[in-house]
Amino acid sequence: MSQQRVTALDERLWQLVLPSSPFETLSTGHLWTEGPAYFPTGDFLIWSDIPRSRMYQWIPDLGVRVLDHAANNCNGHTIDPKGRLVACEHLTRSVVRFELDGRRTVIADAFEGRRLNSPNDVIVASDGGVWFTDPTYGIMTDYEGKRSPSEQEGCFVYRADPSGKVEAKIRSMLKPNGLALSLDERILYVADSSASHDAAGYRHVVAFPLGDDWQVGEGRVLITIEEGVPDGLRLDEYGDLWVSTARGVEIFAPDGCPLGIIHTPETAANLCFGGPKNNRLFITASTSVYAVYTAVRGAACPAR
Repeated sequence: MSQQRVTALDERLWQLVLPSSPFETLSTGHLWTEGPAYFPTGDFLIWSDIPRSRMYQWIPDLGVRVLDHAANNCNGHTIDPKGRLVACEHLTRSVVRFELDGRRTVIADAFEGRRLNSPNDVIVASDGGVWFTDPTYGIMTDYEGKRSPSEQEGCFVYRADPSGKVEAKIRSMLKPNGLALSLDERILYVADSSASHDAAGYRHVVAFPLGDDWQVGEGRVLITIEEGVPDGLRLDEYGDLWVSTARGVEIFAPDGCPLGIIHTPETAANLCFGGPKNNRLFITASTSVYAVYTAVRGAACPAR
């Protein structure tokens, strides 16, 4: 354990963080950790080491084990309202769901007859619709997937409805990455991390209004990251945005006002809330996985 380092940019930050809470290292020695997801029914955390194509599990008081040695270079994960794991797989270029009996269901692997790029992050809305981003990171090299040509016209944000229909909802972003829904599901937040590989790219989070029928309105840049790029996104119970970046976890009010930073020893790739009280922040950061308690709970399952 180590002392937590926090930078306050607004007094409201002290309602969200616990500076005296120790910063814990749950696991280390990885190549690139991603996709943390907490299972409340079992009180455990899973995440992926993308280059090693492994999925790991951490259980309180028991420690860490490899849960899957051939995880298809999986990246982002989420837990749907029925408690099922939904995963973005770079190697298979698909979004899949693991049923409660262990079966693997493919939610999406193509759009308009062409293979997806490499699904990156995913969320499930209250109606069962699955939203996911599809940049090309997993097909650019063999390190995080398999080097392959893109078959799509761009990198889009998709929605797979409960019937299985896949629709490109946002086509205006260069490298859409992390995403999150506002508490009332009227805003979709999407990170564009294209500056990671393109000097002319973006490092911002865009807010898109959502209509009653899940139609997407014109987006506006809500947050611009100063160091590195925005990657994973999560909301707390008040609708504040927690964003993983090169500096750690940066926290913003719903209007985009920066509140502060929880610094991490390495670049933070993704994050999620969990624990029995949903007040523990889990962070996948480069070679390690960290945890710290917060003064706020993570957002509950979205509901319209």
